[in-house]
Amino acid sequence: MVERQGSLSVNRVTHQVGPDFAPKTVVQDCSFAVERGKFTVLIGPSGCGKTTLISLIAGFERATSGTIALDDVAVQGPGPERLVVFQETALFPWMTTLDNVMYGPVVQRGRPKGEVEKAAVDLLRRVGLGEFLSKYPMQLSGGMQRRAELARALINDPKLLLMDEPFRGLDAMTRELMQEYLLELFDERGGTVLFVTSEIDEAIFLADQIIVLSSSPATVKAVIDVGLPRPRKRATVLASPRYGALKKSALDLLYAEAAGAFAGQRATRQTREAAG
Repeated sequence: MVERQGSLSVNRVTHQVGPDFAPKTVVQDCSFAVERGKFTVLIGPSGCGKTTLISLIAGFERATSGTIALDDVAVQGPGPERLVVFQETALFPWMTTLDNVMYGPVVQRGRPKGEVEKAAVDLLRRVGLGEFLSKYPMQLSGGMQRRAELARALINDPKLLLMDEPFRGLDAMTRELMQEYLLELFDERGGTVLFVTSEIDEAIFLADQIIVLSSSPATVKAVIDVGLPRPRKRATVLASPRYGALKKSALDLLYAEAAGAFAGQRATRQTREAAG
């Protein structure tokens, strides 16, 4: 098991894509910190660069400038201390649910198979999949696949768990259940989570800290301390005055960014039409 720490620092990161003669900036002078042992949520307008930031932190891409460090060690590429749960399922279709969850620690780290199997079965039972160990991904619902993905990431005990809108596309009830499963596991197992969402309610329910990003190119607009006690129950959170204040604050920030982006796009379109 990895000795967890998980303190993340993103310092003045800028990232550009496209050809050198016409680069497009998708992240610009972006700085924030994720405190170890905390649940941090990134939220921002659609297309602002949230997924790009996750790719940079995971090491799948290299920033054009700036630094990213985990526990004061610069991120140079992908590593087992930073694991990602993506929007789309990444389960191996030819493996059973149990084999999918066991794959990483057995193949990549060489942990004893018996130890890994015991841990995998326990995790799958905790997320309500104890009766589906021998099922294949195509035999599972979308919500079940998400739970299996979560178990597959957690069994590796990453220092930092990156989650890129993992519940997107699920129906409302399943999404709420997944949020509750995730919070229960977080409260019990600890660790550090950086979670991306476009949903304000989801962000407030899950997070210790919310980082609000600007419209593209992404930079930090505001950092909101949620300040709600754990463990959390949905009904209690929704009924609290703090929830209402947090939602208004986040909505005001996001609306201002979305409105500004829309106005900018409209002005650009009008300029092009006039020139044409």
